[in-house]
Amino acid sequence: MTPRELRAFCLSFNAAVEDFPFSPEISVFKVRGKLFALSHLDARPLKANLKCDPEEAIRLRGEHEGLIVPGWHMNKRHWNTVTVDGDLPDRLVRELIEDSYDLVVAGLPRADRLRLDRS
Repeated sequence: MTPRELRAFCLSFNAAVEDFPFSPEISVFKVRGKLFALSHLDARPLKANLKCDPEEAIRLRGEHEGLIVPGWHMNKRHWNTVTVDGDLPDRLVRELIEDSYDLVVAGLPRADRLRLDRS
């Protein structure tokens, strides 16, 4: 997955926006103000921090050692850092991004979830 593909996929979700609250180099993808993906799009290798169910996070780290690791500068229980331009299939990377978005949406207040459903 290229940086352009990563950005486009993250922005393809309902109400997703890109923000730069930390620095101009760090793209933060949010839904209703809540972070679901974070990446330095010019870095090589290209990596993204993605939210993950804690049990799934541990399983993924074991299955994809070195490519999926505990989230850098994030809560290690709920976030993984995923190398997106490496040996992981693009399909898996897309699933992980979508899962991250879905987890964040599930944690939004009911009113925000309902607004997303109508958008």
